Amino acid sequence: MQEHIQLSQKQINEDLLDGVLRTPKWWPPLTTFFLIVFLAGVAAFSYMLNKGVGVTGLNRPVMWGFFMTNFVFWIGISHAGIMISAILRLTQAEWRRPITRAAEVLTVFSLTSALMAAPLVHVGRPWRAALWVFPYDFARGVWPNIRSPFIWDPSAVMTYLTASALFVFVCLLPDLAIIRDRTTGFTHKLYSFLCLGWRGTPRQWKLQIVAGILLSALVLPVFVSVHSIVSWDFAVNISVEAWHSTIFAPYFIIGAIHSGVSAVAMVMAIMVWLWKLDKYIRPDHFDAIGRLLIIVATTWFFFFFLEWVFALYTLEKPEVAVRDLQVFQEPYAWMFLAFLLTGYFIPVPIWMFKSARRKVWVMFWTTILVNVGMWLERFLIIIPGLTRKTPFTFDWGSYQPSLVEILMVTATFAWVGLGMLVFSRLFPLIPLFDIKEGMVMRDEVKIGRVTVPASIRE
Repeated sequence: MQEHIQLSQKQINEDLLDGVLRTPKWWPPLTTFFLIVFLAGVAAFSYMLNKGVGVTGLNRPVMWGFFMTNFVFWIGISHAGIMISAILRLTQAEWRRPITRAAEVLTVFSLTSALMAAPLVHVGRPWRAALWVFPYDFARGVWPNIRSPFIWDPSAVMTYLTASALFVFVCLLPDLAIIRDRTTGFTHKLYSFLCLGWRGTPRQWKLQIVAGILLSALVLPVFVSVHSIVSWDFAVNISVEAWHSTIFAPYFIIGAIHSGVSAVAMVMAIMVWLWKLDKYIRPDHFDAIGRLLIIVATTWFFFFFLEWVFALYTLEKPEVAVRDLQVFQEPYAWMFLAFLLTGYFIPVPIWMFKSARRKVWVMFWTTILVNVGMWLERFLIIIPGLTRKTPFTFDWGSYQPSLVEILMVTATFAWVGLGMLVFSRLFPLIPLFDIKEGMVMRDEVKIGRVTVPASIRE
């Protein structure tokens, strides 16, 4: 049963706009820390541009390393916004209201991190990426291979990024108008420009609601296609054992939802602690997202089991050798064990208890464990397969990430944190109009001898 807390519109405005109109004490040092980490990654990237890709641990045959692992990981995290916002909006789940915007913003910055993590840094010379994505140099006969998923990736990811950014902006319009009316000077002019003349007329509200529903429905095919195409980067490569699997597309999608929803739960906990939003993000919300995570995690583990069944069914020696490397040989054996424990066997049994799901710190640490496990899963898919790419032992390789790679990968995490912090200073992390709508539509009804909260719909 959800707790019923009725708040006035004045109190909602004061609480949710406090971080926008006033700078919290913890915001400058935390932002500075993320900025320093990000700049360290930029410096490492500049060093790699100057010296070449040889300063990384990439080699033959392991030509994909931390960069590609991070790319797949951040694409997975980006599915949080669509899963939480679009799908729950279409199903009219009431508990989504305080967390939709944070999930949508997390999607946008995760996608920008994904674009930085692989396509731009992996080519060695980033300025040449456009040469292979866009066939503009006809005179030299430079044509990209349109049948390759590597050409589809930029289109799918950029479409997803555009749709997600538009989703965030459309839902921001009413809140931008409220901030406009509470500011003066240049800030007032800025928010007046951003809110596009929003006045809150009945026609504007109708169009805004319709736009939210249409964007939720239209972005779902993109949501499915993005990680499917990322999985095809691996599945169509028949030269690498443990990659060419037909189950990779649904397996990657459900894994992305698992890591993305976990990331949203982690952000919810941070919002409760740093922004003091415990009036809006209640234990009920953690309980609801915990139950959702149990379903998602179990579905993901089922697909993980199927992937191994399909891989070992024929008992082909190269495939068995790669799986043996993943599970029983160093240095991947401990990673595989850690991945299973952190990705499923530790958090899911904890989430089975309602008392654990309703505790903020429990959900925070278990969801961090999930994302550690999902990052290791991506690593174990990519590296062992490339290590034993050929059946000839003299062509086998190894991979050891360099400091440059570690700094650049760490910078992507700092970028997401920095983006979320800057966004929170400019815009509210919880949609004001959504919370107010929920308050208006909420009532208490008597069922038998018990009075329970209910939502009133036309």
